[in-house]
Amino acid sequence: MPVFMRFEDIEAWQEGRQLVQVIYKITRLPRFSEDRALKSQLRRAACSVTANIAEGFERGSNAEFIYFLSISKGSAGEIRSLVYTVLDEAYIDDEVFREIYNQTTSIIKKISALIKYLRSSNRKGPRYK
Repeated sequence: MPVFMRFEDIEAWQEGRQLVQVIYKITRLPRFSEDRALKSQLRRAACSVTANIAEGFERGSNAEFIYFLSISKGSAGEIRSLVYTVLDEAYIDDEVFREIYNQTTSIIKKISALIKYLRSSNRKGPRYK
């Protein structure tokens, strides 16, 4: 696994950023935008994916990074769950649902692989150099 110099280099963060764009786009749709609670929860969860990757990376230790990656992974799972409600309420169609579902699944897999790598690594992070 490559050494990351910036959190922006992490593929899961990059995909999370794309997911945020999709979530904001769909939550601007007329019917959806009226459902303020669901719109807010979905947006917060999407922003949490990227924000927690960034925060964990900047903390400077693998243990803290793993902790924040776990939160990010959970937020991606939350989105995957919420998007079922979005589909059931007919705010999006099956194609958009599948796109978001696949994006969250991909992000979760990438975060899981990074967590696995960090747990097996002898490096403890830049804080301990």
